[in-house]
Amino acid sequence: MVDILQKYAHLLVHYCLEIKPDEKLYISTTTLAEPLLREVYREAVKAGALVDFNMSFREQNRIFIAEANDRQLDYVLPAYKEMMESYDAYLVIRAPFNIREDVSNDPKKSARRQEALNIVNQIYTKRIADRSLKRCLCQFPTQAAAQEAGMSLEEYEYFVYNACHLYSDDPSAEWIKVRNQQQHIVDFLNQCGNITYKNKASDISFSVKGRTWINSDGRSNMPSGEVFSSPIENSVNGTIYFDYPTVFMGHEVAGVTLNVSEGKVISWQAEKGKEFLDHIFTIDGARYFGEVAIGTNYQIQKPTKNILFDEKIGGSVHMALGQSYKQTGGLNKSPIHWDLISNMKDGGEIWADHRLIYKNGKFLLGE
Repeated sequence: MVDILQKYAHLLVHYCLEIKPDEKLYISTTTLAEPLLREVYREAVKAGALVDFNMSFREQNRIFIAEANDRQLDYVLPAYKEMMESYDAYLVIRAPFNIREDVSNDPKKSARRQEALNIVNQIYTKRIADRSLKRCLCQFPTQAAAQEAGMSLEEYEYFVYNACHLYSDDPSAEWIKVRNQQQHIVDFLNQCGNITYKNKASDISFSVKGRTWINSDGRSNMPSGEVFSSPIENSVNGTIYFDYPTVFMGHEVAGVTLNVSEGKVISWQAEKGKEFLDHIFTIDGARYFGEVAIGTNYQIQKPTKNILFDEKIGGSVHMALGQSYKQTGGLNKSPIHWDLISNMKDGGEIWADHRLIYKNGKFLLGE
């Protein structure tokens, strides 16, 4: 275990965050991730970083939302705002105690808290877009995440580390290969104007003319393996069915069908979680899309209800409701960014400017 965590830490510090001497690094995690935090801290200090960190405890956010008054909900820690404004690197190690511990939170109080954090979140969004803040999200395997994925902890550990290429002799070299392979796709898509996703239950089109496709090569997410952009906000038209289940804000939603006209979601259904979906669409900006993307990580082949992994599934596409990524040129603003995923491995197609470029979960650009 120590050896794999040392490789993980080395990958995070040197490949993902590219830490340089005297850079300020902030690490956010839970107390469950102490074994990985210890190795990342060691590696970052050796690299010359100035390191600060926060470790959340069990049910911390649930307790806060339940007990906080309006003044407390509106208060943003000055140190948190300063970190977002001035630190050089930010590592989030996800290590949940309980995936569903926030499910019973008061939605009005949660929304108020999200609104209070929105100003800082806009700073965060801007700085990760120009990489003045080098941000990486990663996962430490926990019993809660393993159970949600339908795996034993040992199976889940293998799943996480394999998705990150940590069993290879040189994980960084593997991610450089991913970067080079995906750049070919990005270079092609950046010349395209109109894109269509089709599968047995979906037919949705949008324009990306003038927008930028991004090569997500493991530096901002570990693991990664996707290419993404933002659609022209009013250009999205059609129907899309998201079959993979997802957990957002502690709520599970599955089998989502969205009908879209001139960029706006005009009607929706869900096989599970319809009430939560109804709530989401009351949030500012949530009826418009902030992201369109294609998953390319074929090390990940089954959904685990963890978006860090599921949106990367090789042979899938996803679209995100809410906040756009500024680096793509997207303009939609929202307190949320929620990725929903559709399987493309059974007859799925992607068309670009009337050319078939993808079928059954694989690109055809080399043919």
